[in-house]
Amino acid sequence: MAALVLNDKRMLKGFQKPYIVAEVNSSHGGKVETAKEMIQKAAECGCDCVKFQSWSKETLYSQTYYDENPIAKRFVSRFSLSERQLKELAAFCRECGVSFASTPYSNQEAEFLVKECQVPFVKISSMELNNYPFLEFIAKLDTAIVLSTGMGEIGEIHKAVEVIEQAGNTRICLLHCVSNYPTELADVNLRNITGLQQEFPQYPIGFSDHTMSTGIAPVAVALGACMIEKHFTLNRASIGMDNQMAIEPVEMKEMVSRCYNVYTALGAMERKLSEEELLQKKKMRRSLVYTRDMKSGETVYRADLGAKRPGTGIPPQEAEQYIGRTLARDVQGDTLLVEGDFE
Repeated sequence: MAALVLNDKRMLKGFQKPYIVAEVNSSHGGKVETAKEMIQKAAECGCDCVKFQSWSKETLYSQTYYDENPIAKRFVSRFSLSERQLKELAAFCRECGVSFASTPYSNQEAEFLVKECQVPFVKISSMELNNYPFLEFIAKLDTAIVLSTGMGEIGEIHKAVEVIEQAGNTRICLLHCVSNYPTELADVNLRNITGLQQEFPQYPIGFSDHTMSTGIAPVAVALGACMIEKHFTLNRASIGMDNQMAIEPVEMKEMVSRCYNVYTALGAMERKLSEEELLQKKKMRRSLVYTRDMKSGETVYRADLGAKRPGTGIPPQEAEQYIGRTLARDVQGDTLLVEGDFE
């Protein structure tokens, strides 16, 4: 099974304990104190990583877009975080025992995350699948890469991976992603996880969950998703990009618990009985019993043998070894056979 070692030595691997990322995006409202509260809550929920967005008004949209949408520039400025603030949040994540990551939208932002924030990976947004110069730049930063595949046809995904590989980087995790916010259940196509595993057997596959449900991510874990990314907010009623489809702390804690329960329940592919189940064998399986009282010297026939609990005696599959044998002593019906009963 393909694996990826992150920059902080954590490993992503299918059918292992999933790495869970709380995607903050702009739900912090541009306020560092709110972002810190979100980090604390995500840590309490059991998340492994809190991921932000490293965009600014200069890197997210063009001036053409702002000319057509004047209010957008103010909105983006209000919800963006500066390098100083991101670095402060990275340090706070370390204090809280969770990793800090972010999605860059420019070369400078990507380099800052790797060199100044020591992120465990650089998350590349789905929108960058065909942005080959950007993919190549990030690949050359010598960092683990998590690449989202929303809006991407399989050929486009292959090409994006090829660009990263040709730049000398094979430290890649792919996320199955549907870029609808929120994603309707009929559009999730979780079996794409299996499809990506088959298309890219050399890389681990995760899932970026944009549904309103906490029940889809655990199914992705059952399919072998190594990473679960889920939008997170303190209050879904607040204004913010994608905030209305994010989950609140109580829901995040539930989702994390369910993901870990699925991982635990998956167990191993190798068939191996636990000590508890071996004990159950003795209690619940059957042993050979006599169906009637019999005298010493009698021959035992098939009709003389039955099978009842407990399973501490001679197992039923060995019945043929006793049919036709002669009893060495009297036996009572409905009692377990023992080897000493026979000549």
